[in-house]
Amino acid sequence: MADPDKALATQLANIEKRTGRTLAELAAIVRASGLAKHGELVAMLKTTLGMGHGDANTLVHMVRKSSGGDGAGAPAPSAAQALDDLYAGPKAALRPIHDRLLAALRTFGPFEEAPKKTYVSYRRKRQFAMIGPATRTSVEVGLNAKDLAGGDRLQAVPPGQMCNYKVRVGSADEVDEALLAWLRAAYEAAG
Repeated sequence: MADPDKALATQLANIEKRTGRTLAELAAIVRASGLAKHGELVAMLKTTLGMGHGDANTLVHMVRKSSGGDGAGAPAPSAAQALDDLYAGPKAALRPIHDRLLAALRTFGPFEEAPKKTYVSYRRKRQFAMIGPATRTSVEVGLNAKDLAGGDRLQAVPPGQMCNYKVRVGSADEVDEALLAWLRAAYEAAG
């Protein structure tokens, strides 16, 4: 399993080597640009410093998350904190669904949890599932697997999306054998 923190540290060190500037200097350039939109900042770095898209994108993300102004990113929330945030307020009643899904996932074997703003991504060598509140009354489970028998419950997603299938779950009782079999298929496909 890849260590995302180590990969990010390596990429940031490589950005410093390629540009000949420290992260603090690069962060100062981004902040002094007067630009606010992510895409504008990426384009500016590509144009003015000749950075590749991946490096520019990573640098902008890092600077925008920075809390101390020195280019060091703010710590990412823990998976538990992310779940608390996702299921706060009117979506609190949905937390048992996510908890039951997560408990089942943990019986499959090791995986990484990557909290996002509106869901949590679960991955092995690649992402196999995304779980998060879709509405105030349902959780959406996105699955990356091929050749599952879609239907009313398991809906195929158009090509180009982040997952191949999605399932809406309205109660913890809907975390049944069929859903767990789809999750296992996605888990195994990502190994």
